[in-house]
Amino acid sequence: MAVIILIAAVLSFVFPGTTGCIRTSWITPLLGCVMFGMGLTLDFRDFVVVFSHPKDVLAGFICQFTIMPLAAMALCRLFSLPPELAVGVILVGCCPGGTSSNVITYLSKGDVALSVGMTGVSTLAAPIMTPLLVRLLAGTIVPVDFWGMFLSIVNVIVVPVAAGLAVKRFFRKFADAVVEYLPAFSTTVITLIVVAVVSANAPQLRTCGLLVMLVVILHNLLGYVLGFMAGKLLGMSEPKRKAVSIEVGMQNSGLACSLASSHFSAMAMATVPGAVFSVWHNISGALLARLYNRRTIAGEPELKEYKNQ
Repeated sequence: MAVIILIAAVLSFVFPGTTGCIRTSWITPLLGCVMFGMGLTLDFRDFVVVFSHPKDVLAGFICQFTIMPLAAMALCRLFSLPPELAVGVILVGCCPGGTSSNVITYLSKGDVALSVGMTGVSTLAAPIMTPLLVRLLAGTIVPVDFWGMFLSIVNVIVVPVAAGLAVKRFFRKFADAVVEYLPAFSTTVITLIVVAVVSANAPQLRTCGLLVMLVVILHNLLGYVLGFMAGKLLGMSEPKRKAVSIEVGMQNSGLACSLASSHFSAMAMATVPGAVFSVWHNISGALLARLYNRRTIAGEPELKEYKNQ
């Protein structure tokens, strides 16, 4: 997935005219399709972890909506980002966990149940938490329509996920039949979102692309490191620390692109940090999974703990 998205992003940057037919207005419906697919992969039993391990999920939830928003604000000030880029970075930081975080947690031998629980809770809380945090952090930069953003997130996240869950519940055979095709489908859709944003902003990227990449990479790495450290400070086991680290570091950057295009259309570059994050966090997630795997193999007690879970 990372390789496909990276190639598409480079081609869109170098030859924006050939991919310009994919419009930024497509972002919201495309993301809705991805979230519907996410709902198909979930099950109501996946939320049992919220009640069986409420402290872990609550801790992860707090980390999710404090570390990345505050890191985004700190980076914006450190690099004195122009308003439209700052809004984009803050949007990424205030979004819920990424849709591929559960797979990366699995590959990292992390606590998948906790990862799924955190993704579900942060996604369902996003209609309130995301516009609230964006208003608090970016309200001094640009007017933020809280209720408009609330309704956008409900329509593009909550409704499709709920529809996917309903289909999984009442049409299980159909859901089981299509689930194996969802990774390819999601990769295609996310690639189209990245292509739309990069091709639309290719001229601007030529002037500030390196700065955006630097900020996005630092933002993502801060999420991984601070998420892991927070889990350690809270006395979590190794698999749980990995899950929190990955959930905090990997954001639903597609949602950031959708919100930027819908609510900050006058700021064309506001969609760019989300698109760059979509490319980068899939690359960094794969690399982190290899690093965490080596850490687990090297530490025999953690390996036994993971197997017992």
